[in-house]
Amino acid sequence: MKNIILAFVVLGLFFSTLQAQDFSGLYETTVKSVVTIVTSDYEIKNGAVAQTGGIGSGVLIDTIGHVITASHVVHNANSIKVKFNSGSIIDAQIISSIPSTDIALLKLEYLPKNAIPALIGNSDKTKIGESIFIIGAPLGLEYSFSTGHLSGKMNKSMLSRGQIIEFLQTDAAINHGNSGGPMFNDKGEVIGIVSFILSQSGGFEGVGFSVSITPAIKMLFETSSIWTGFDGYFLDERLAGILNIPQNSGMLVQRVIDKSIASKIGMRGGYLKFNYLGNEILLGGDIILSVLGTSCDTPHNFNSIKEQIKSLQKGQSVYMTILRKGEIMDVYLDM
Repeated sequence: MKNIILAFVVLGLFFSTLQAQDFSGLYETTVKSVVTIVTSDYEIKNGAVAQTGGIGSGVLIDTIGHVITASHVVHNANSIKVKFNSGSIIDAQIISSIPSTDIALLKLEYLPKNAIPALIGNSDKTKIGESIFIIGAPLGLEYSFSTGHLSGKMNKSMLSRGQIIEFLQTDAAINHGNSGGPMFNDKGEVIGIVSFILSQSGGFEGVGFSVSITPAIKMLFETSSIWTGFDGYFLDERLAGILNIPQNSGMLVQRVIDKSIASKIGMRGGYLKFNYLGNEILLGGDIILSVLGTSCDTPHNFNSIKEQIKSLQKGQSVYMTILRKGEIMDVYLDM
């Protein structure tokens, strides 16, 4: 009986310690890298031009003046102003915006003297149950802090700029204005960029999602390759059957970027919107069946294919087997 009582005491102390975890020191350090983003654009209302705007969050990631935020915060903006907690307000320009992944890269006109870039963590190594915290501007309340746990990981079977899209799920409070802000681990390292919430009421209900930072950085900064030239969707067996492809799966090309390697070899994207299990995908594009003879039907196989391509020597060719308008064909690319 004494052992049982002792066990409950130890567990009580353990959970009390967890609940009493003090993030104040980390907040004072990390908030210097967090920014509020204010945008403005124009739209036609009743025949007149009306100026509109929005608010979001972001995070400074280097001493050059790069800021990462959510694509939906800035994608249609005519002007972008970035505000630091020191009070500095600086104009910024969009360097890259990837709506399919909901990430964007901004460049500040100049860097404030007291600005401190955030530390970037490895989101691939994060584990469900870890403590996290988020700083942003929910409902316009700038540099607000919320804490919670990493409560899940969601792979949307999407390929963007050569990376598998992954979202980190959390129970930390997220509301409008948090979008684009950083999710930190308990070391003060950025592991995600806040993207969206699942809600029936429109307010936060305990389920929020951030774009995983490790693939996000690669998407925004990776040098040109065949994979960075298009977005794709991994077909499951059911959808593969609906589309009548001659194997259990494949990769459906969604969009092809102009002047990219994928564009130069003639890959074609989709054009017909289709909602499949909550995901909006584009039908009508090429379906990649295999690369270098390896079936391209799962994220696991795709990563294997990437390693195969890396091992090719200069002058060797990459060949893909694709399905286009019911016809199977091969396309080639010299490395």
